Order: sequence, then C-alpha cells, then structure tokens
Amino acid sequence: MLEAKLAEAGTLKKLLDSIKELVTDANFECNEEGLNLQAMDNSHVALVAVHLEAAGFKRYRCDRPMPLGVNLSSLTKVLKCAKDDDECTLKAADEADVLNLVYEAKNSDRIAEYDMKLMDIDSDTLGIPDTDYDAEIKMPSAEFARIVRDLSALGESVRIEVSKEGVRFASEGESANGSILLKKEGEIPPVKTDKERKAEKARARGEKPEEDEDEENDGDDEKPKEKKVKKEKVKKEKDADEDVEMDEDEKDEEEFKPNSDDEGEKSEPEEEDDEEEESGKKRKKKANGSSKPAKKAKTAKGKGKAKKEEENQPYFEFGMNSHVSLTFSLKYLVNFSKSTSLTNMVELRMSNEVPLLVDYDFGQGFVRYYLAPKIGDE
Repeated sequence: MLEAKLAEAGTLKKLLDSIKELVTDANFECNEEGLNLQAMDNSHVALVAVHLEAAGFKRYRCDRPMPLGVNLSSLTKVLKCAKDDDECTLKAADEADVLNLVYEAKNSDRIAEYDMKLMDIDSDTLGIPDTDYDAEIKMPSAEFARIVRDLSALGESVRIEVSKEGVRFASEGESANGSILLKKEGEIPPVKTDKERKAEKARARGEKPEEDEDEENDGDDEKPKEKKVKKEKVKKEKDADEDVEMDEDEKDEEEFKPNSDDEGEKSEPEEEDDEEEESGKKRKKKANGSSKPAKKAKTAKGKGKAKKEEENQPYFEFGMNSHVSLTFSLKYLVNFSKSTSLTNMVELRMSNEVPLLVDYDFGQGFVRYYLAPKIGDE
C-alpha cells in the first residue's frame, strides 16, 4: 500500500507543469526511498528523471515497490482542483487500478477526494551512469530561462561554450545572431567529481559519506598506532613551543588594551556632559559643531546601497577542467526552463560528446534533464 502526504499540493503541480509537455505517459516508481519517474520524449532526444524523497513528505508509507502508470495531462487536470496550499495525499492499494487523491484545506474543513484510473505502461528504466563532467555552470534559474527564451526568438539551436573567458550562449538565425557572455573574475576552479558531490550532499544532511565509512572500516587496525604517534608528537611540540604560546598571550593582552582605552574614552564624554550642564553656552557650541553623527549616517546609507546592489547582482559561478563547446536544441531548453518555479538555482554540467545535464535541485527532491547534443553543427 502507498500513502504519501505532501504539505502543499503546489509542489506537485509545479513538478507536473514542467514535464507534461515532454512526456505524456509515465510510471511513478514507488519504494521506501520515495517516488521516482524516468521517461524519454517521443523523439528520444531528451530524458527526464524526477525524484521526490520520502523525507520530503509529511507522511510517507510504501509497503513494497510498486509502479503507478499515469497520464500526466489527466493528473494535471485533477491537481488543478486543489489549491496550492492544500495538503495533498496520494493513496493506492497493492495492484490497484485507481489512484486516490485527497485535498485538505488548511483554513477550512473542506476535504475533496478524487479517483484517477491508472494505466499499464511498459517502460524500461535506464541506468544513468555516474559521469565526471568537464564543465559545470551554476546560475539563477530565472537568468537561464531568460537566456534561452531570448535566443529562441533568433534561431533553433544554441551553442554553449565554456572557456577561460567565461560561459557563452550563442545562437545564429536567418535574420539575426545573438551572443550572451557570462564572465567571472579570478581563478577557475576544477569541476568536482561525482563522488565528491555525493559526499558533500551526505555531509550536508548530517550523514557519513560512503568513502569515510570505507576508510573507517579499512583502517581500524592502523588507527591506534597513528594516535599514539600523534600524541607523542604533540607532547614534544608543546614542550618546544611554550615560549611561542606565551608570546601569543602577550599579543592578546596588547590587543585587549586598546579596548580598555576605548572604554576610557567613552567615559570621558560623560564627565564633559556634567561640565556642559554647568555652562550651557559650551554645550550649544559643541552640539552645533559636532559633525561625527552626520558622517556615520552617510556611511550607513552607503552600506545599505552596496548591500542592495549585491543582492540585485545575479549569482553565477562555473568550473572547468577543459574547454567545452556543444550545440543544443533551444526548443528543449525552453521546456526545461519551466522548472524555474521549483527552485532559484540551476546547474548545467557538460562534457564533449556527452548529453547535457540540467539539474533543478529543490528541497524535497530534484528534476534532471538530459539532452543529447546536435552533431555536425559548428
């Protein structure tokens, strides 16, 4: 039996809106880890992979792995009956022919229930290999959507080139050509491997990466010896570096003294205020002649403007192991960009003669698109 409850139906609605034009019928593979969908478009040029984690649901139960064959356009129509903030519960019995959807309103006692017929879809899940890419681009999803939308008005394809100069999107049409360059100053970092990326995600969740667990299991016998050697070295270093530690303490004291002086300076104006109460004329002159508060106000305004400018600037970064230049169909990239409503950031990973990966990673899962490059276009 399957029972999956989402806190907001809007998440599922946005997810289906982003893939319904590429895929018509697909299987939701349900298991203990969550819901998975993998399908190709009719021309077998693009592949869509969707994953909703079990932890992202308010309540999740799946007794055994089961497929749910769904027509995405029909499911979209049923989901339109729910508000974005309604709680959505998906229910299906073992070997059931019907998917039950329940919408619960948060601000009222309204409960809506719908049944949708399931389909028998024969589809083989493709094993997507772990690939180490030569270039990686991370940018705002809205900026990516704008670029592909603007260039699609000029031509049918776009050339994405990653070099030391930056990332260039170029399109050539019959009447006009267009090129957009995203530059970033500084050194270009290398692209992280697939293992490093998985290890980072595991650490972010508070889990131990597989590599760390393997090292712990393999090095159990060697660790006690290493610890003893390290302890002896630490003792010797402590004996040899006692003078250095004293010097650092003296530096800390020296750094602390100016703070005490500042406190003394702060106390002096209080004495001056007492004297100013006795002589009202001096107090007026000092109040009129003091320009320090005005300067502070100006600097505060300047900092606020700088922060606003930093927030308005698009966040962009990229890594590169080698020069990459590939050409793709803009029609598909425009369809991919419909996932912008799910997350603010998008990642593009590229390698020569390898499909492009467009990754939209949001809090409850991810949507990944794989697009084959065009061959023969310069």
